[in-house]
Amino acid sequence: MSQTVKFSRTNNAEFVKAVKANVGNYFKDKKISKFGNYRMVLKSLFMLTLYLTPYFFIILADIENTWIFLGLWAIMGFGMSGIGLSIMHDANHGSYSKKPIWNKIMSGAIYLVGANALNWKIQHNVLHHTYTNISGHDQDIDAPFGLLRFSPHQKRMKIHKYQHFYAWFFYSLLTLTWAFDADFRQIYDFKRLDLIKGYRKNFSGVMFELIFFKALYYVYILAIPMILSSQPWWICLAGFLMMQMISGVVLASIFQSAHVVPVADFPIPDKDGKMENNWLVHQLHTTANFAQKNKAFTWFVGGLNHQVEHHLFPTICHVHYPKISKIVKETAEEYGLPYHSYPTFRSAVAQHVKLLKDFGRS
Repeated sequence: MSQTVKFSRTNNAEFVKAVKANVGNYFKDKKISKFGNYRMVLKSLFMLTLYLTPYFFIILADIENTWIFLGLWAIMGFGMSGIGLSIMHDANHGSYSKKPIWNKIMSGAIYLVGANALNWKIQHNVLHHTYTNISGHDQDIDAPFGLLRFSPHQKRMKIHKYQHFYAWFFYSLLTLTWAFDADFRQIYDFKRLDLIKGYRKNFSGVMFELIFFKALYYVYILAIPMILSSQPWWICLAGFLMMQMISGVVLASIFQSAHVVPVADFPIPDKDGKMENNWLVHQLHTTANFAQKNKAFTWFVGGLNHQVEHHLFPTICHVHYPKISKIVKETAEEYGLPYHSYPTFRSAVAQHVKLLKDFGRS
């Protein structure tokens, strides 16, 4: 991030006014809050139950059948994904509740799954949402060591020819790296980039919090099951890895299928750091929706299949995305702007694989 990026303030300024007004009028006319409601509370209880209930069976029940034991870890993997997609994501954006204290409390769910709230806010809220698909700025498309090529502006290596195959292995390690490696590397990287000062002034306090919650996570998710469960420690470890791999693939598939797809652009700033579009239009060009008509899928993934709406209005709770998506689409079409959407999740994943293949060979 050696270059400061500046978005246009004049390009399609009328669209910006119109889409903000149209969405704002929806909440005004319906007399409803843009924040979460009782549905968020019920969903939170479900996702926490999906994650914690198998955990207590693992450590308290006498389970002799190894496959049942591993099955409980697998269920935890989906619960872990649900916590990330449907609870901590909204809370860290400040959209879970209109009361900041509840956003702070619910954002703490991220510690249950081994990640760190501060790192997430900087990487996701700041870098990804501000610089979506801009290589060198959006860390979501800058793979460690360049092992994956997510942008045409990144250097291509011979190994990338096969990345559409091996990418899924690295996706499965996503949450595992959060728990054991990425958070520690990132915190120093963010300090170097002077990105922490907007949240905390005392870096030693930040490091203490990071280490403290990581230690708690290792104890409850690894040490306690290995000590208390009825299965050998290595079966517990296998279950833990299974949980992480399921969650990693689920999360990576959702996020990558919204941005690293053929319809999305990968713009770069000019030599002065200026972008062609204003920020909201930039989001339309770099983001895609998928499976918008699948209500069950929308519910489980925290509305993040409505990624366009999320990127335009990140402080609006995801329970409102299906409704405002019609408004956003109509407004974009009125101003001749793109509104990318794939009919199904499977088609979005297929297109993601296609782009990985294209980036690996050209």
